[in-house]
Amino acid sequence: MLRQHPPFPLLRFHQPRPLRPPPPQPDHKPAAGGDIVVTAREKDPADPMADLNAKSYVVVQAVDQAVVGPVSMGYKNVMPKPIRLGLRNFLRNLEEPITALNFLLQLKPGRAVKSAGRFTLNSTIGVGGLVDVAKRKPFNLPYVPNGFANTFACYGIGPGPYFFLPLVGPTTLRDVIGVSIDRFLMPAVIGKPLDRPYYAIPANIIDSLNDRIDIDEQLKEIRANSSDPYVATRELYLSQRRSEIASICPKKGEKVDPKLVPRPGKGID
Repeated sequence: MLRQHPPFPLLRFHQPRPLRPPPPQPDHKPAAGGDIVVTAREKDPADPMADLNAKSYVVVQAVDQAVVGPVSMGYKNVMPKPIRLGLRNFLRNLEEPITALNFLLQLKPGRAVKSAGRFTLNSTIGVGGLVDVAKRKPFNLPYVPNGFANTFACYGIGPGPYFFLPLVGPTTLRDVIGVSIDRFLMPAVIGKPLDRPYYAIPANIIDSLNDRIDIDEQLKEIRANSSDPYVATRELYLSQRRSEIASICPKKGEKVDPKLVPRPGKGID
């Protein structure tokens, strides 16, 4: 299921991979205090609200550096990795029914059966989803995320304008709508306690912390090596989405990029 994450691009548990070289960046100059001031940013039709989005990006990154990043690293240091992985597996497992539904809507019944099989195996043998036994032998059913945003894309709906939103991060209009439907349907499909605040709030916090831990190296690289981190983040996200969609419903001119670092939670373990 396509899940929207907090406003810092994040990765799940895999070894960090080098980013692809960013697109040509606008001229910039150091400002007082060492901050980078972008003096010219080329307009992109995909990002009609670039000025507002860029301001949102600056605020969010400041909060991340001051609060979210340190809290995430503290969580990493005090929480044993097996427990963190178990919580991640549990949250992923809850997505499988929505994932299977979207594979059906995309006319991929075989893939839908595999997602349903993952849910059954991990919910039973995997101790409620804490252990991802489905990806292991003899089952060999790896985690493959999916959601309504992908389904919309498969039926020809374009991404719409790009946004960088507080508490959401990089996204597009199509992805916001798709993720909203995913989240609305999940409690109806799974049932309680997914629709209760005492579950939803801690689950989202844990999910965000796990994601932030794994994106740490990528964030450092973007901040250190990009003349315009906002543009680099935007182009990375849009490229990731094109590659993800191409892997599910290939289109002419769109191909899966195996060298592209996956989005948080969307990579294969």
